[in-house]
Formats: sequence, C-alpha cells, structure tokens
Amino acid sequence: MKSRRLWSEWETSPLIKYMDQTDNNRTVLAEYRDFRAAFFSGMDGKKRVYTEAVRGISFSIAKNEITALVGESGSGKTVSAQALLRLQSGGLVNYSGGLFFEGRDILAMSDGELRSIRGRDIGIIFQEPMTSLNPLHRIERQVAEPLLTHQGLRAAAARSVVIEWLKRVGLRDAEERLAAFPHELSGGERQRVMIALALINGPKLLVADEPTTALDVTIQAQILSLVRSLQRELGMAALFITHDLNLARSIADRVVVMKQGRVVESGMVDEIFAAPKNEYTRLLTGGSLPDESPEPLPDAPESASASDLKVYFPVKKGIFRRAVSQIKAVDGVSFTLHKGETLGIAGESGCGKTTLVKALLRLLKSEGAIRIGGQEIQDLDEKSLRPFRRRIQIIFQDPYGSLSPRMTVRDIVGEGLLVHNTDTKAERHARVAAALGEVGLEDPDFLERYPNEFSGGQRQRIALARSLVMEPEILALDEPTSSLDRSTQFQVISLLRGLQQKHGLSYVFISHDLRVLRSLCHSLIIMKDGRVVEAGAARDIFGSPRSEYTRLLLKAAGER
Repeated sequence: MKSRRLWSEWETSPLIKYMDQTDNNRTVLAEYRDFRAAFFSGMDGKKRVYTEAVRGISFSIAKNEITALVGESGSGKTVSAQALLRLQSGGLVNYSGGLFFEGRDILAMSDGELRSIRGRDIGIIFQEPMTSLNPLHRIERQVAEPLLTHQGLRAAAARSVVIEWLKRVGLRDAEERLAAFPHELSGGERQRVMIALALINGPKLLVADEPTTALDVTIQAQILSLVRSLQRELGMAALFITHDLNLARSIADRVVVMKQGRVVESGMVDEIFAAPKNEYTRLLTGGSLPDESPEPLPDAPESASASDLKVYFPVKKGIFRRAVSQIKAVDGVSFTLHKGETLGIAGESGCGKTTLVKALLRLLKSEGAIRIGGQEIQDLDEKSLRPFRRRIQIIFQDPYGSLSPRMTVRDIVGEGLLVHNTDTKAERHARVAAALGEVGLEDPDFLERYPNEFSGGQRQRIALARSLVMEPEILALDEPTSSLDRSTQFQVISLLRGLQQKHGLSYVFISHDLRVLRSLCHSLIIMKDGRVVEAGAARDIFGSPRSEYTRLLLKAAGER
C-alpha cells in the first residue's frame, strides 16, 4: 500500500507532467499555468492589500522555439517574464498559480536553487542596458561574472571566454573594449555586451525584455538577427518581450498577446497575422499610423533655421588631458523649419540627431548661424536668450527620467511659468489645468499626483503639457514615442497632429522609427556621421530615396 501511494504521488508530480508536455513535436521547457502576480499597494488596517497585475495566464515555452510575449505598456509582460527568475521579491509581490521550468516549480524554489539557475539555465537581457550594467565596473568583470559564479573559473581563464563571446556577438575591437566602462559604449554596443552576458553560460532559456526598443532600425535589425542566429546555434528557447507585434513577426515562432494582465490570444506567428481572432490583436497588427506623409509647407513663414552648424567634441588623452583629435558630432548641417511644419530627423545612433537639436536650443556650444523667427541667437547672452527659451521647448525621450519624482504634476507643469515669473499663482494654476486638459489629462486629481503613479503614455502627455503651458512656437521632440506601445504611439501622434493644427506649432521630431516619421513629418533630414546625406519633402524621400544610406534605413525598417 505504501509503495502504491508513493507511485501515485510520483505519477502526478510536476516532473511527469513536464515529460508528457509534447504538442506537435514541441517539448515544453517552461510553462505558466493560471499564473498570477499581485503587487503590494498598502495596508487596510493590519491587512496587506495587493493589486493584481497578472490575472491567470497560461501558455508554454518550448525547446528550440522563440515565443514572443506582446502587449501594451502595463499589460503584465515584464512581470510575467521576470517571474521566471523571481526577480521581484521581499513581500512586494505575491505570486500564485503554477510556473514551471523543466518540471520544477519555480515558485517553490529556495533562494539557493534560484541562484543555481539564474545566469546558468536562464539568461536575461534587460530593456535598458545602461541601467542594467554596473557603471562602476569594467566590461570584462561584468561579462566574466557568470563564469566565475557558475563554472568556478579564475579571472585569467575567464578572460579568453569573455573575448570569444564579445567577438561572437559582434562587438568591434573586443579585446580593447574589456577595460571600457558602460558609458564609453554606444547603445548598440551595450546591448551586445548584455547579450554576451546573458548567453556566456549557454542557457537553456533566454528572456529578452524589449532588447531593441531604444535602438535605431539598422542596429535593431542587427540585434534581432544576432539573437535569432545564436538561438538556433545554441538550440535554446527564448521568450522575447515586445510591444511591437510587427517586430515579433520578424523573430518569433509563436506569439502570446497580453492585455491588462490576461492572455487574449496565442498561436503560431503566421496564424496570428493571417487571421487574428481578438479585436485587440487586430489593433496591434493593423497599420494604426497614417501611411502617407503630410504635404510640405514651402510658402509658410520661417520659424527657425540653422546654417553650417557644427558641434565638435575634443578627444583628450594623457596625464595632462590634452586634445589629440576631435569628434565631429554635427558637421556643417543646415536646415529651415517653417511655421506649422514638422521637420523629421532620422539616422542611426550616434549620427548627431540629438546633438543637433541641443545646439539649436543653445544647450550645447556650437559654431554656425541659428535663427529663431528670423533673429540670430547664436551670440546672445543668457539674459537676452531667455525670451527665446519660452518660444522653443523640448520634450525628451524618457519622460520618467526627465520628470522630477519629487514634484507633483501641478509643480512640474507650472515650473516654467514660475521660472519666467508670469501671472499670479491662481492664474498659473488655471493655465496648468488648461494645459493638462489639452493633452487629455482632465482629472483634477492628477494635479497632486507624482510621475511614478502614471503610465508611460500619461507621463509623455505630462511632459507635453509642461511644454505647451509656455505657449511655444516650436517644439523639439527627442524620440518621444520610442518606448511606447503601438496603440499609445497612435494616441500621442494623433494628439501632436491635433495640437499642431490648433496652434500652428512647428515640430523638430527626432526618431529612429521611420513609420512614425512617415505619418507626421512634412520634411525630413537623414543624418550619418554628423552630416546630412539626404534632405527634402518626407513623401519624396519615402517614395524615391536618392541616397544609398537612406535606402538601407528604409529597408531595415521594412518601408521598402
């Protein structure tokens, strides 16, 4: 009787269930079974209160397959993926349901068991490598750490393996980069280091959390190709998280679509795109952004212009930090922006897009002519420049980083009015409320809340209200939609177009997303290595590009 009872228990164990999980030659490596995750949100008397972020999801990840987890911001993608490594802990999150890896219950594992699979059996690439890599440690030490921890290698023996993997992921001058710190690498190079760090122990499962969000289209294509080729070479499974279903189509075998903490649809990628069953999936697969660029505005008056603009950074070496060469970040760029026009600036990371805009705003020292409303501002002192700063405002790429976490929305949006000493306190508050209402944040309760209490799309609207409250003539937008999902992108783009028509605003719009530029821009500048390689009406450039580099960008973005 005793042996029969033990056999019965063994027969229904998670391991047996794992061994039986085959579907059309799929061998399941990891599985979510009615998995739930809830975050601590406060106390109700002596009772802890949790808010559910993942609400009973079920799907599996098979060996030798890439499964894409797709959904908008706040859908629960990252929470679900990080649960595979139990990265959220300490009473802040409450997991329930089933979560298995090779038949082992991850939710029941001890800390020692978790440490044994983190970085060895399961590797992870985080969304933002600059915040994931330790800024105080050199690249060699960080990439070698999994080898020292899980394989017991000494630093000298690990060095050759680190160099091999850095070369394998396509990092140029791998041996020379060992002594570099993360801030000395470009975004694409940091992401390659993260990939090497995640794969150096040959994991069975790779978790890639939005690994290409902030990268330009050519680097994005390289990273996707690299992940796909390494996945096939190593025979591993991958869970690829993205808000872009079209991106999932280019890399995944299967797709799981999430919305508000639930799985709304899943299946083979070709089946999902051919005949999506759920309305939300159809929204993600559809072309929600306009396909045609607006007509150019050549007869409109000039809002701003630059002539032969140059920004050079010295390269200093030696004990005395003497300048030995120069980096030509912006090298002789000229353009004209008309009233009511959107000028798009496109190009790879490091081409000089953001530097150009900062020079236009006099946030960086530059050479050349800069005119706002026909008036030269290059040689103005700070006092004389201040009135022009009201006329041209900037919205940064990451609203979470550019909005002070210690200030309420009322103070954030009204800060510019206070700095420029305009209106009474009551008038300022009225203008703040009006600006928030204009960007779709009418709820008066929002005024006393902090940035961390809002979604990514809402934070971008707050950043937009902070600029609009100054009643500017020109808005410089630096990648304002790159971290947003497609539906939220559509909302922000529609909002920007409406505000432009209402107020006659001029936009300088930086983006690596050519689909966004196509939908919004009247004219376009393509930059490479600090220079303009092509410029003109956006619809002409998208329709018939003259430069080989422009054709390469369009091809990488799937525009041609």
